Amino acid sequence: QVQLVESGGGLVQAGGSLRLSCAASACTFSDYAMGWFRQAPGKEREVVSSISWIGSSTNFADSVKGRFTISRDNAKNTVYLQLDSLKPEDTAVYYCAAGPHAGRRVSMYDYWGQGTQVTVSS
Repeated sequence: QVQLVESGGGLVQAGGSLRLSCAASACTFSDYAMGWFRQAPGKEREVVSSISWIGSSTNFADSVKGRFTISRDNAKNTVYLQLDSLKPEDTAVYYCAAGPHAGRRVSMYDYWGQGTQVTVSS
């Protein structure tokens, strides 16, 4: 069982930055690929970014490429999502997830955090 706790969300103006963190309870954190997803009101949950268990492979949704960065620190059982050049359309609840393989589909992940709200004002 893996428990995930996100933090770092908030209200920011367009063009601003936030850094999201996701702390995992599992001592086997390094065995899991990690993903960041987001869900805006009335929309489906969508992948933002994913990272392999060792951090050697990362992927990003086209909408955030060049603006968001994903990283992980296995010694701290934490994955990060740096959000730069934020836009109002980035407003959503952001979730981290853990699974055996990094990927774009919600179904690929077994464990989920409770989410953290990111609101970008224009």
